[in-house]
Amino acid sequence: MFIEKVMPRFSETDALGHINNTVLPVWFEAARVPIFKFFTPDLNPHDWKLIIAKIEASFVGELFYGHEVTVKTSVENIGNSSFTIKQEAWQQGKCCVVGKTVLVRYNFKNKAKQNLSEAEVAALDEHLI
Repeated sequence: MFIEKVMPRFSETDALGHINNTVLPVWFEAARVPIFKFFTPDLNPHDWKLIIAKIEASFVGELFYGHEVTVKTSVENIGNSSFTIKQEAWQQGKCCVVGKTVLVRYNFKNKAKQNLSEAEVAALDEHLI
């Protein structure tokens, strides 16, 4: 599991004083960087090997400005060419958002999915829940 700490910015709040729902996908993407490095160690976008097939977020609590948020990232499922990332945003000891992202190993030159390599599966498997 990877852990990322985020301090919400005032600009990320909405009219109700909550962290805006559009912010969580951005925080979750930033917290996936260690997993991106399994595929593209230098994070060079010209050598990128992943595409997103699905993103979902379930808001189970409120997030507020002024309190640190902990984003926990793990691997939930590994398939032949895709895998599912589970992420949780915690604030003040409570899980407030649960997200899932399906990523696909992709060959941009051939415009087609590609099977995960043994090394990629092994790296992902170390973070499987």
